[in-house]
Amino acid sequence: MDSLCCFNASYSKLVGGRSSSTGKGRSNVGLVKFGFSLVKGKANHPMEDYHVAKFVQLQGHELGLFAIYDGHLGETVPAYLQKHLFSNILKEEEFWVDPQRSISKAYEKTDQAILSHSSDLGRGGSTAVTAILINGQRLWVANVGDSRAVLSTAGVAVQMTTDHEPNTERGSIEDKGGFVSNMPGFHYRHGFESSLLIVID
Repeated sequence: MDSLCCFNASYSKLVGGRSSSTGKGRSNVGLVKFGFSLVKGKANHPMEDYHVAKFVQLQGHELGLFAIYDGHLGETVPAYLQKHLFSNILKEEEFWVDPQRSISKAYEKTDQAILSHSSDLGRGGSTAVTAILINGQRLWVANVGDSRAVLSTAGVAVQMTTDHEPNTERGSIEDKGGFVSNMPGFHYRHGFESSLLIVID
């Protein structure tokens, strides 16, 4: 799985003072097409977002693998996710019989790996939204943080995931021994975050 299609700002072209990365593709089976576009915002720091957009063949199945990893305070964690999260999901023994459980377990294992390598990865973090399309027929979507998946059918958009925000998740975080802090100089940004748009004609 190390051959997944991977793009970040270093592969971008400079367009009008902002970096962007765009592309498109299609499945080998069926009529599924995809496109993607990353645009650097006006913030005075480098692009920290990574994504995956690729169809792969695995055990006689075609899988559409799509993800956005929205980095915070650096790009090492989203780069790690780009390289490892789908691989971890697809390594789960139960993936073909229980994708939901496998995706959940892989997200948790990947999180534990990031925490255990924090001295190498640094203090940054990332949100994540992933979508796996199996044989063009079954779609599995998961997220952590405020990156979201949106399904559009006949021009009607429906948010498929629930945003996880510090203020609404405070109780759950503290129950597990964590904490939420409003540090001076750091402000949580509300509003539009990274979204994965899935369109069905």
